[in-house]
Amino acid sequence: MKTKKLFVTAVFSLFSILVWAQNPPEKVHDFNLEQCINYAYEHQTSVLNAAIDQKIADAKVKETIGIGLPQISASADLQDFLKLPTSLLPGEFFNQPAGTFIPVKFGVKYSSSLGAAVNQLIFDGSYLVGLQASKTYRELSEKTFNRTKIETNVAVTKAFYMVLVNNKQLDLLNANISQLKTQLDQTQALFDNGFAEKIDADRLRVIYNNLLTEKQNVERSLGVGITMLKFQMGMPVTDVLTLSGTIEDVKLDKGVFMKDTTAYQNRIEYSLAQTAIKLNQLDLKRYKSAYLPNLSAFGSGSYQYQNNKFSDLYDESFPTMVIGLKLNVPIFSGGQRYQKVKQAEFEVLKSQNDLFQAKNSINLDIENSITKYTNAINSLESQQRNLDLANEVLRVSKIKYEQGVGSSLEVTQAQTSLKEAENNYINALYDAVVSKVDTEKATGVIQ
Repeated sequence: MKTKKLFVTAVFSLFSILVWAQNPPEKVHDFNLEQCINYAYEHQTSVLNAAIDQKIADAKVKETIGIGLPQISASADLQDFLKLPTSLLPGEFFNQPAGTFIPVKFGVKYSSSLGAAVNQLIFDGSYLVGLQASKTYRELSEKTFNRTKIETNVAVTKAFYMVLVNNKQLDLLNANISQLKTQLDQTQALFDNGFAEKIDADRLRVIYNNLLTEKQNVERSLGVGITMLKFQMGMPVTDVLTLSGTIEDVKLDKGVFMKDTTAYQNRIEYSLAQTAIKLNQLDLKRYKSAYLPNLSAFGSGSYQYQNNKFSDLYDESFPTMVIGLKLNVPIFSGGQRYQKVKQAEFEVLKSQNDLFQAKNSINLDIENSITKYTNAINSLESQQRNLDLANEVLRVSKIKYEQGVGSSLEVTQAQTSLKEAENNYINALYDAVVSKVDTEKATGVIQ
């Protein structure tokens, strides 16, 4: 009996392991905004690919450096002449009549060689410029990586704030539903006792049902918002993510952003435009260096082995060795070098124009974002006052109705106005936090 229990326990344990392996438990995360951003830096595909691009750039730099290092190669061959090549020699060499030819085979059946060659670049203007360009290329990859991180930061922050705004909207709805349920129960009780009309309760019930429907919609939107946040973070959408913090933790202050004429220098786009000029200037320098001569050194050595017997092939060697210098002086290329230089000069001018345009565009972006943020804060403050006023109107309307000096229609209208004020407040709140993120990006606060 005991053996049977052990067997059943073992089978059940094995079944549980198999089920767990096929359906592993979901990971649960409880993150604040900073943790969400850091998670995205480590898992978002665009950031990971940008980091890989940095490694590719590093490898490219090392590849360029390798051009100036000694280039060493080795070779070996083994030949078996199944039929030796035949040459025709004049017959006079063999005391034969003039005009005749004697076929003669030269060489041995087996031959082999072992050799090595070394080439070393001594001077090449294009190579020296290439070294400088490779470092700038690495700098470009680093800046591109930073731009990707900034874009990821902005996307995650906006998605995070959207969830907090939805939570705030849900809190307002829950509070509204709770007080409306109390009011509806009281009105229904008054109707049941003959102190109120049925239409009074029906009006409140319509508003109550609408609020319940809106709450369900907000809850679904909240789920979509969390899924979107997980997507922006590079988190599997099957993981469970809960957020710590509330929208009240976000500081919304009109005076936090001041106009700064040098703020454009903080933007990664401006820095990328500067790097583009450097690359084009180096390209121009590379084409100009094509007018310079290049010098390289070389050396090679080999051992030749020949014999008619394969077993004795490597008994005797015939060494060969050579060293030398090679100078290449460009003289005339049909004007190609000149035209390439002119094209590169034009590219430099274009990149300088692009830098000016980048500065202008960034300054415009900064001014617009600060204006939009200021307007959004003003609108939020106005909607907050309207929300407070709508709550006060509802409170007074309920008191008047309870004391018999007001109508139920006033209460219903006040309830509808409160719902509208809450929606306007939520929209203004979302606009404010999004404008804040956009302004932080525009002014270079997000790095």
